[in-house]
Amino acid sequence: MNSFTRSIDLLQREMDVTSLRYQVTANNLANSEVPNFKRSVVNFESELKRAFDSEENARTGFHLTTTNDKHIQINVPYDYHDVQPRRVLDYTTSAKANGNNVDAETEANNILQIQMQYRMLSQLTSFEFEQVNIAMKK
Repeated sequence: MNSFTRSIDLLQREMDVTSLRYQVTANNLANSEVPNFKRSVVNFESELKRAFDSEENARTGFHLTTTNDKHIQINVPYDYHDVQPRRVLDYTTSAKANGNNVDAETEANNILQIQMQYRMLSQLTSFEFEQVNIAMKK
């Protein structure tokens, strides 16, 4: 896979995750006064990093040859295409007496940050395609 294709794929996946993050955060904000409601967050980047690290380890690490599917395999790369965003409930904190752990101000700030991140990702995607257009004109 060439670097352009990989870049566009990663940008598209991150835009999808950012959109999901926006929905989850908006849901948190909408339920900020509901008793016993627990806020959710979206985890994606840490698992994506693990996949990239596994690709690097597979290239540079120790390799074992296996002759059976039941043999233990090491340094098998974890394909980043298999990484999916996960919604995670925050059960560890309780910000209010009614058991709700949503701080409306924090969630509103998160929405602003998510909007800026989405705008940046769309600009990066546009930049990638502009670079291809420039290269094709030459």
